[in-house]
Amino acid sequence: MSRVCDICGKGAAFGHSISHAHNVGPRRWNPNLQKVKAEVDGKVKRINACTACIRSGKVKKAK
Repeated sequence: MSRVCDICGKGAAFGHSISHAHNVGPRRWNPNLQKVKAEVDGKVKRINACTACIRSGKVKKAK
């Protein structure tokens, strides 16, 4: 499973974790993806949607 939102395309962001002693190492911030049964083009599909899309109403949940 790729860590990408099927609605907005939000993916992982990359950067550095920096300690108090300023030791730098790689890290990544993953989006909060949830598997949701949603209506897509009139059909019920299971998609990966980030919580921002679910909260904003961009995802129409299947009943």
